[in-house]
Amino acid sequence: MKILLLAGTGEARALAKLLADHGQDVLASLAGATRAPASYPVPTRVGGFGGETAQRDLVITNEFDAVVDATHPFAARISSRSIQISSELSVPYVRLLRCEWHAETGDDWHLIDHPGEASEHIPSGACVLLATGAASVSDWADLAEGRTLFCRRVDATDDPFPYEGDWIVGRPPFSLEEELETLRSYRITHLVSKNAGGPTSAKLLAARQLGLPVVMLNRPALPECDRVETPEEALEWLSQLKR
Repeated sequence: MKILLLAGTGEARALAKLLADHGQDVLASLAGATRAPASYPVPTRVGGFGGETAQRDLVITNEFDAVVDATHPFAARISSRSIQISSELSVPYVRLLRCEWHAETGDDWHLIDHPGEASEHIPSGACVLLATGAASVSDWADLAEGRTLFCRRVDATDDPFPYEGDWIVGRPPFSLEEELETLRSYRITHLVSKNAGGPTSAKLLAARQLGLPVVMLNRPALPECDRVETPEEALEWLSQLKR
């Protein structure tokens, strides 16, 4: 089989290793959002496709037998487009989507569907950690009014921070001790997070330990498609195609 792996997550790297170990012909595709992405044990392309037509042409030219989408749970645009292209070309598609986080005893969560709703749950004068990614910092403009914001990003930048506050540069995953230090040193009163899910939930544990409210952005809806939750399940899905 020839497989296109839409990558960029820990699950994508784990699946790439499984596929490489099984001798599969795989091309991993990274969006290039970070300057030094972790390496993959399979051939890898870095950068956007250049639009829907270019992505469709790549799938056709390379004669892929399947597409495995292991991008970030909030990469809704590329996922929706990939579902559409795969359907049009009759190429099997599966979304590898890790489990969501769920509030537990001691958590003070406020669930929202859109960034504009965050200000309803965070009072004026608050000091907020946006653990939502630098690419979406403009989505939280409404929250900036009367509040101090800090946004975490992987790579340093010369771009000025657009609100009262600053960038916090760091590469995940972060330990519980590191998250506690960040929340304390910046005097954070509220945490804003996307419900990315997965094992790296130290920021949520730290917020629980410090009794901080969390505003949690729900995942975007996706078109109907095959879905799995682990690299092992994705490998099994692929093996079913060969039978």
